[in-house]
Amino acid sequence: MELLENVARYLKDNELKLATAESCTAGLIVSELARVPGSGQGIDCGLAVYSPQAKHRYLGVRFETIDTYGLTSEQTAREMAIGALDNNDADLAIANTGVAGPDPADGIPAGTVCFAWAFNHQEKKYLFLETRRFTGERNEVRLAAAHHALARILRHHAAVKEGKAPPL
Repeated sequence: MELLENVARYLKDNELKLATAESCTAGLIVSELARVPGSGQGIDCGLAVYSPQAKHRYLGVRFETIDTYGLTSEQTAREMAIGALDNNDADLAIANTGVAGPDPADGIPAGTVCFAWAFNHQEKKYLFLETRRFTGERNEVRLAAAHHALARILRHHAAVKEGKAPPL
């Protein structure tokens, strides 16, 4: 709960609004954050977008990106995050896409999750990408991925504010 409280406080203190575009966590990022009383001040919206069609319709992910790189790819996560940032009233968007398990999918091991964090800051966009592999049962992977996504907000936003991240 400490992580969730720290993130909720950080969003509030920095006047940030979060939008999520979640595939393998299916809304768990925003749901976990919402466990904290008052966290709604830092949440704009949470989208659960599993299918390629939903990723395209709600976030503008190009089918060409999915066909070329796959559903579980940093490229797909990138377009998801940018779409969530552009289509909502948010300063920060987190996107993920992955294979929670228990079985691999399309040759990608279970537990593999691709993340993207996108920020609007001083009229510029900033983007961070990461792929991680988590261990455990399906729902353990999903929870670990959700918490990882939230934990990275502070580091990435600090890099943006300090000018240590190049704009898009």
